[in-house]
Amino acid sequence: MKTILITGCAGFIGSHVAEKLLERGDKVIGIDEVNDYYDIKQKTANLEVLNKFENFQFHKFDLGDFKKVKEIFEKYEITHIGHLAARAGVRPSIENPHIYEHSNIKASLNILDIAKDYNIENTVLTSSSSVYGNCKDIPFKETHNVDFPISPYAASKKSMELLAYTYHHLHKMSINIIRPFTIYGPRGRPDMAPFLFPMWIEKGQPIKKFGDGTTMRDYTYIDDFVKGFISAIDTKLGYEIFNLGNSTPISLNEFIETIENIVGKKAQINQLPMQPGDVEVTYADTSKAEKLLGYKPETKIEQGLTQFWNWHKDFYLNNE
Repeated sequence: MKTILITGCAGFIGSHVAEKLLERGDKVIGIDEVNDYYDIKQKTANLEVLNKFENFQFHKFDLGDFKKVKEIFEKYEITHIGHLAARAGVRPSIENPHIYEHSNIKASLNILDIAKDYNIENTVLTSSSSVYGNCKDIPFKETHNVDFPISPYAASKKSMELLAYTYHHLHKMSINIIRPFTIYGPRGRPDMAPFLFPMWIEKGQPIKKFGDGTTMRDYTYIDDFVKGFISAIDTKLGYEIFNLGNSTPISLNEFIETIENIVGKKAQINQLPMQPGDVEVTYADTSKAEKLLGYKPETKIEQGLTQFWNWHKDFYLNNE
């Protein structure tokens, strides 16, 4: 049995990863500050799912607090780390970059600097597909140059990757870096299009459509991602970076049409210009993850969005 530290355990991805680890019998130490970036009711519900397991221990605090992070490592014999806590969002990072420096860089540095002194078998850190910026080489490969981020959020994730390599080099830490590609599904983040668009269509509210609809995203279903992330926790490789995407990008126009079919209503469109910091295309080459992690995404967009919509109706619409 592993004792795994999962940061950001009250969030969308973190709660799913923690739940799967607990189901297989691992001990999970969860940390989350439970901030109000989105509805705390949803984060509380996520924690309720995890608190049903006897092998789950939760601690609420800011990972920027070095002393409190160190106390966790002193209290528990942690064997593995899954660092998922972060301040998300490209557009908000342009408005308030200092929060992203604190939550994404300082917090990650605290984890790395403390973990180096403990016998951690393997660490997984969560970066972002945003580090690729407007890379013209499609699909995105882990070997592509990511020195040109186009938002403070992307820059903060690139900075974390550099720190991770430094700690691997200096202290021989085993670290896998994960670059997620637009994760969606039940318990999803309320600031993302897969969450907002079905809700707006159902309620007859206009969709905020940025650009002409030809931008493309590599939407990745949560269950597929979680399998890959847990495999990265289990697989000690030294230092590696992995794309975890679906390798099937679809356009914004096709995405909206798919949701219309699932909800059973036509969307009202509020046409807006492209936003600063938004990338034109995300498209993951997952061949490396397939080879080294056994990663194999299986969920098609229609299936995944249907499962999300069923959860959303039960959690939100049926309880209004």
